[in-house]
Amino acid sequence: MDDGTGAALVHALKYDGWHAVAKPMARRMARLDWPLDVMRERSALVPVPLSSTRRRERGYNQAEQLASALSAEWRIPVWADVLERNRDTRSQVRLTPSERASNVAGAFVAPARVRTRLWGAHIVLVDDVITTAATINECAQALVDGGARIISCVTFGRAPEPGDRAVSDYDFIRN
Repeated sequence: MDDGTGAALVHALKYDGWHAVAKPMARRMARLDWPLDVMRERSALVPVPLSSTRRRERGYNQAEQLASALSAEWRIPVWADVLERNRDTRSQVRLTPSERASNVAGAFVAPARVRTRLWGAHIVLVDDVITTAATINECAQALVDGGARIISCVTFGRAPEPGDRAVSDYDFIRN
């Protein structure tokens, strides 16, 4: 997601406060093909939480905006209260994969008050971009520790790995 339309949308939502782009981004995310059993058993969408400091700075959580827009598409609820970030972490942008994993290790928790609701649930984690999966993995572990049975995840974009072929904006729009 270094260049092109997708990266511009993520940046606009995440850093420029363009909340309106969450809906078309979510429509794109909602077009993913899921197995029928997964579509039937999804309990809720859970946005990756921001630290209280980042949320205060931005005034919103971009993953929550995407989850809310996806909720309208998939007709399943958003449970924004079942996963909490229990400490501030550094920005992941310039960190190596191992630094990313260390940075978010233990940074998420499913609070005791929500464990009854989480018990046996199939949760769909929502975030804007996946890079190394360090954040998603930590969130998934916290939800499983809290009683969730299955964790799926959906993101708008994936940061490119070295060696990925460049995809033109035409390919992005066509798909």
